[in-house]
Parts: sequence; C-alpha cells; structure tokens
Amino acid sequence: MTRRIIISIFALVVFQFANPLFARVAGLPDFTELVDKTGPAVVNIQVTQYGERARGGPDAMENPHDQQDIPEFFRRFFDVPGNPGNPGGGSPDRRGAGSGFIIESDGYIMTNHHVVDGADQIIVRLADRREFEAELIGSDPLSDVALLKIDGKNLPVLKIGDSKSLRPGEWVVAIGSPFNFDQSVTAGIVSAKGRSTNQQQYVPFIQTDVAINRGNSGGPLLNMDGEVVGINSWILSSGGGYMGLSFSIPIETANRAAKQLREHGKVSRGLLGVQVGAVNREMAEAFGLERPVGALVNDVTEGSAAETAGILPGDVILAFDGEEIESSGDLPPLVGANPPGTEAEVLVSRNGKKKTFTVILDSLDSDEDGNVFASNQGGGQSNALGIVVESINESRRRALGDPEGGVIVSRIESDAAFRAGLRVGDVILTINNQGVSDTGSFDDIVGELPEDKAVALRVMRDGVTRFIAYSPTVEE
Repeated sequence: MTRRIIISIFALVVFQFANPLFARVAGLPDFTELVDKTGPAVVNIQVTQYGERARGGPDAMENPHDQQDIPEFFRRFFDVPGNPGNPGGGSPDRRGAGSGFIIESDGYIMTNHHVVDGADQIIVRLADRREFEAELIGSDPLSDVALLKIDGKNLPVLKIGDSKSLRPGEWVVAIGSPFNFDQSVTAGIVSAKGRSTNQQQYVPFIQTDVAINRGNSGGPLLNMDGEVVGINSWILSSGGGYMGLSFSIPIETANRAAKQLREHGKVSRGLLGVQVGAVNREMAEAFGLERPVGALVNDVTEGSAAETAGILPGDVILAFDGEEIESSGDLPPLVGANPPGTEAEVLVSRNGKKKTFTVILDSLDSDEDGNVFASNQGGGQSNALGIVVESINESRRRALGDPEGGVIVSRIESDAAFRAGLRVGDVILTINNQGVSDTGSFDDIVGELPEDKAVALRVMRDGVTRFIAYSPTVEE
C-alpha cells in the first residue's frame, strides 16, 4: 500500500512540473505563446563566399586558397567544406549560416556584421521556408551590426523593446539557427549588463546564460513580452560551444547603427579625444573621490574636442551628458552613441572639486576592417611604419610608471602594424634595439630603416613590455 502511494505521488509531481499551468503558478515561465508570436519574424541566413574558379592549363594548381584565406567568420563559426581532389585547380565556394530578424514589413532585416562579412551571396530563409536573395544595405564592424533588405511585403516583424529596463536575473529568450537548425529556442536569465571588450569598446554588451552556439549569431534576444532587447553576437568559450557566457548587442546600440547604415551606408561616431583608465581605491583617495568611480583621463589628444573644452590629464570623468560613469569602460559607448558635432556636457572631478565642460565631439571613423582612426586629432604624419606618434607629457608619463623615453602611438594606418598587434596607446621604447627618446629620435630612426626588412618594436602596454615585429612599407 505504501509503495502504491509513493508511486502515485511521484506521478502527480511529474505531471505537475510538465504542465505549463503548474509552471506558471510555480513561477517558472512558459515560453510557448512568446515563441508562437515571435518565431515567424526570425530568419535563417545562408552566406556564400565564391572561391577561385579553375583556370585550366599548367597554372591551374598554383596559389590555391588555404585556411588562412578564409574570413574570420567562416573559420570561427562554421565547418569549412573541403575540396577532395580539387580537380582543375581553383578553390571551392565557402558557405556558412547565421540568424537574423525582420524589423520592417517591407523586408529590412537586422543581423551581425560577422555573419555577412566577406559574403558574395546572402540568402534569407523565412520561417515558412520561402527564400530570398538579400541586398546588403550596410555593415558596421565596430558594433557588429549589419542591415539587409529582401524584396518582400507584409512580412511578420518583431517589436523593438528597451534593453535599459532589463535587470540581472530577468528571463530572456533567444531564437535562431544554431548549427543550421532553424527556429531553435533557448532561454535563460540576464547575467549582467554593460560588459565591454577591448575589441568592441563601443558596445555595452548584455551578458546572459542563454545557450548560444554557432549559427545563433544575429538572432534576437527577447524579453518576456516578446520584444527584441538585443542581438546575439558572441560567446566566451574555450571549446567553441556554449559555456553559459553569451553576449548580445543592446537593441538601442543596434538601432542607432542600423539607422545610419540605412541613411549613409556607414556608421559615424563621436570622439572626445581622451585616453582613460580605471580608478582604483588608492587613486580615488589621491584624487579626492569618495569611492573608486569614473574614468581617469590619462592623456588628452592634441587638438581634440576634450582639449578644446579644457579637460586635462588627471581629471576624473564622472558623467557624460547626464549619464553617470561608474567605470572607464562606460565612457566609450556613451561617446560613440552620438554623431560627430554633438554638443555634450562632461562632468569631471579635478582635485576633488566638480567641474562641467561643454564639448563638441570630433569624428571617429573606421575602415572596412574596423580599424579606427580619428579626424581632427592633429599631431604628426604617417611614415614608413604606417603609424602616427606623439610625445609623452609629464602627467601621462607618471601614469605610465615613468618609462624612460618613448613615444605614444596615436593612430595606426598600416594594416601590417595592426595585424602584428600594435595598438593606439602603446608606448614605443625601441626600434630595432635603438632607443626612442622623443618624436625627433623616432623620425630619425624610421627615416633610416632599410627597405624590405622586418622591424622589431619594443613597446609597453599596461605596464608590460613586449616586442612586435612586422614588415613596413618604405616609400620612395
């Protein structure tokens, strides 16, 4: 009798937990209605990069593409098909897949930049299995946002939500095509907001524990009202699969990028012209702050908006245009969200006293690979190394730990330098083991560089020195 009672209770518990009504009563969400409502507006995106066609003749097998020729998106997110035998030379087409969602009923679709980067053909497949060839309206590597257009009418659309109202612990849902399985639904909670990376400092990512895998990129992150609050962009994983750390672009950031892409074909961002660092407990005490908060101005670019307004090294930026700056990573997304020419108020703490400055933002531009360079920055001309450098002022030198000599990289124009690992803000200490004391000695050494030989730079970044080597272009 006792055994029969236990079995009955167990069966009742299993039934209740499997019952959506019980789930709602117990506080566990039921996503079925949300998915029914939003799923039709989520699309699968198939991309193709055309390979080299066989040319025939004795040269047919020369210089075939190898794995290094494949764009980062294809290598990171997809299995690249081989070409058994490769008869006749050339190289195969390379294909991948991602996700996206319809934002306007006449066929405008939002996805990630890395989903369509380098693609020669983009095919969009709707939830009802219809397929369209898409036009790429524009793509922005710094925000990882791309805008597509298909020839459609009366298409289902997703409602745009508000990511600012999200709270850690709140339920969210992702719909996409992981590993090409269309209309796959995963759910989880918001882990944190405002995450930034060195590679994409203009995006305050939403961190979730939603299962995101290859092919989910570009799909929507939805709140419990079925509104888009983000675009699923990337995961942090040692093995390439879901590990509970997923990152999405806030929909406000994506919308601003998409609007400019639609109107201008590219995205322009405002530039303040400061190099900032974190404020720790000791710095907060030294600068007269009640707690470690804000962005410490380590350097101000000559001729920049910040210098014109009167901002100085040693100032701690506490707010930008009314938005509080809790950490140094909060500043770039706020500045970059405004177009060049925007007038904004900057609240700083200087020697323990608050001051407000009015700035008119310069323009931060980027090339097709996402390498940034600033207009109105002033200071120097490019050279054989393909970089622009500036002298180190005393306050900046103290902040860097009093390095002996050196110059600061203020702009990078050389693809080779960027690929080798050189970054804006690096301090160049030596060139081919010759000490660099200032911009004059830098120019003298660079002017004597031999042609067609690699150059080794000893640089300091975040207090750590390293060597970076690459082959510069020596102009006649």
